[in-house]
Amino acid sequence: MLNYENVETLELKDKFVKDFSLAFNKLKKEKFFDEITFLCVGTDRIIGDCFGPLVGSKLKKMLEEYNISNINIYGDLNKNLSYENIKTIMKKINKYSVIIVIDAALSNKENIGKIFITNTKTILGKSLDKNKIEVGDISIKAVVAKNHKMPNYNFKVLQNISLNVVMTLADIVAEGITKTIKYIV
Repeated sequence: MLNYENVETLELKDKFVKDFSLAFNKLKKEKFFDEITFLCVGTDRIIGDCFGPLVGSKLKKMLEEYNISNINIYGDLNKNLSYENIKTIMKKINKYSVIIVIDAALSNKENIGKIFITNTKTILGKSLDKNKIEVGDISIKAVVAKNHKMPNYNFKVLQNISLNVVMTLADIVAEGITKTIKYIV
């Protein structure tokens, strides 16, 4: 476990565990599934976009000790899952799998550093003005920077984000998912 430096981070972690548990339990009531698939979207070449791959790498390491066979994790620091290759990965996923998408997001300034969990699909490519791809049953979005509503500027913003902010958010999500999954699976 991490030694968090401030109460605010501890509160964010507790809130994440609560919100993720609620979203997951709601989904369990609505959909039959026999696998859990995490799609950790992003690239390690851009600091603001490495949130997903960081979570994927951390999840693989943390969940390894529980030896749960019905969990798949796509996207980590070694093999990124991006807008360009997600359609190929989607073809590999069991139709009876719940899909949890983990991705960095841009939003209003007051949302930076917050994590949002919804029982909806994630729309990939939205803030960089690409053709949109909708995927997932649960979306976990960590807001890493302000959305300036200008794709080229947003791309530059993603390249100049504090790695510490991204790492802290990735730690919170990976630990929160691990804590939750070991009790619900």
